[in-house]
Amino acid sequence: MGKLKTSKSAAKRFKATARGKLVRWHAFKSHILTKKTRKQKRHLRQDTLVAKSNRRQVKKLLPYLV
Repeated sequence: MGKLKTSKSAAKRFKATARGKLVRWHAFKSHILTKKTRKQKRHLRQDTLVAKSNRRQVKKLLPYLV
């Protein structure tokens, strides 16, 4: 069987922790920030884990990450 290709767009959006969990960044942080509260913008800066329902999709896009 040949090599699998990594989705380059997905590779820029996700990374793996040391234990193999997938990390992503929050959306809604790029523009129209004036109507968002300080607290909301502060929480959007934190990264978070990929939801359980999406893990399989992401792993398919990044075969060599995890």
